Amino acid sequence: MTTAVTHEEQVRLFYSDGPGGEGAGQAYVSLMGDIWHHGDRDVEKTGGSVRDAALAMQQRLTRLARIQPGDRVLDFGSGPGGATVAMAKSTGANFIGVSNTESLSQQARALATEHGLDAQVNFLTLGDQDYKTLLAWPDCSFDAVIFLESVCHLPDKQAFFTAAFRVLRPGGRLVGLDWIQRPYGSYQAPEQIEEIIDPVCEYIRLAGLGTVESYADMMRAAGFEVTHAEDEFAGEPCWGSTPPADRERWLTYDGPSGELFQDGKRALDSARRAGVFSVGWWAAIRTR
Repeated sequence: MTTAVTHEEQVRLFYSDGPGGEGAGQAYVSLMGDIWHHGDRDVEKTGGSVRDAALAMQQRLTRLARIQPGDRVLDFGSGPGGATVAMAKSTGANFIGVSNTESLSQQARALATEHGLDAQVNFLTLGDQDYKTLLAWPDCSFDAVIFLESVCHLPDKQAFFTAAFRVLRPGGRLVGLDWIQRPYGSYQAPEQIEEIIDPVCEYIRLAGLGTVESYADMMRAAGFEVTHAEDEFAGEPCWGSTPPADRERWLTYDGPSGELFQDGKRALDSARRAGVFSVGWWAAIRTR
């Protein structure tokens, strides 16, 4: 009897470089370096690099989280560690980065060592279902929780936000950035949007895309007071993080599972072009 593969396991294998893995970790480091998330729209518009824009977005979120030197911060979905290391350097806080893929955690640990941050930054690999409870930590363990384009992979997003509320101390803050879907232009009906977004989710192993409003609603249901809920590219197509000059590199990538990443790039570009794909960001407080 064959056991069905869970979505969470599919995500782990997608990023893994190990046996049975699809090698997204290797592909994305090759194509994007060690920071994978979108950045500040205004920095990009004024000629800043993709990395400059990403660092500016990190600074925005860490300011909203009021992170101070010595604080304890959980970075959920830390990938190869570039964003976590950068945020630790800029804030002086102590970071724990987590993912469910050990090959990513290994890359991240090596990066922390390279930057001399072993005492300030740690990277752990969680079990596939551990995001639902975060039981590795007791109540009130963190001053802040950050997510950067990771919750979109989770089938039970509400469970994650509820767990994040539990591990934050009263007064602690949740901040994050994530892929979203939205009505745009002539694409207004849910079925129109889904027709374009569904291939993105299939190729990139996403568990469906939420909206700015649905994320805020889930945060409130978990007990948070939401202070910010914004579409970074409101009113315009989201081409952030994807310079036109990079497109050919994606479409000719010939590493492990190369066709998968080429197909994913085409699907994502179609969603960007239609305007139904964007990225949102949020800030919320545990007030009690």
